Amino acid sequence: MKKFSEFRVGDVFHSTCSISEKELEEYLNFSRIRNAFLEDKQSGEQIVSGRAILSRMEGEFTRLSQIYGNHIIFLGTDGDPEWKNRNTRFLKPLYTDQVLKLKFTISQTEDMDDEFGKIVVDYEGTDNEGETIVLSKRNIYRIKKEPPR
Repeated sequence: MKKFSEFRVGDVFHSTCSISEKELEEYLNFSRIRNAFLEDKQSGEQIVSGRAILSRMEGEFTRLSQIYGNHIIFLGTDGDPEWKNRNTRFLKPLYTDQVLKLKFTISQTEDMDDEFGKIVVDYEGTDNEGETIVLSKRNIYRIKKEPPR
């Protein structure tokens, strides 16, 4: 696990995941999302909702060996000025059980006070062919400077 003082702008971390049909169903039930498009399984492939993708990416970030064990909390997102203050783009659909390769890049670090710092993380998810599925910039986390022992 890295301490706040060890994070540098440009640090990159990787993970891989997929979302099963059962996991998607559980997420949609929990979140109470109702969308006929997401419920249409006639094509034989089930598309994964964008919110489910972002939720899984955030979860995978907190499970990284460099992150897990820290007192860290997701504060939200800031829009990217280059994207007219938006932060997430879905460029291609993701289907259940499709592998999503994740790249997390530290894009900013900042002291908040004596006890906490802030890290800003950009997410990128690609498929097995290297085609970008999702980009999400400026995901903000508050992290305790000295992790628990």
